[in-house]
Amino acid sequence: MVILTKLNGKEIMLNDALIEAVSETPDTVITMSNGHSYIVQESIEEIFRRIVGFNRASRARTRDDRREDRS
Repeated sequence: MVILTKLNGKEIMLNDALIEAVSETPDTVITMSNGHSYIVQESIEEIFRRIVGFNRASRARTRDDRREDRS
């Protein structure tokens, strides 16, 4: 899940696994696999960084949980 900012300044949380496409037209438009679209303030590069950061943190938590289970 990534937190992004709509054009009106309100934050939304999107499931990154359901993102189908991101384009800049010049606004950044996110199209989800269910057909819904969102226009956000963040650039494509920033969205990519947030998704990568979220996925890295998720994997790190999973590894930590596995280590605790072995203890």
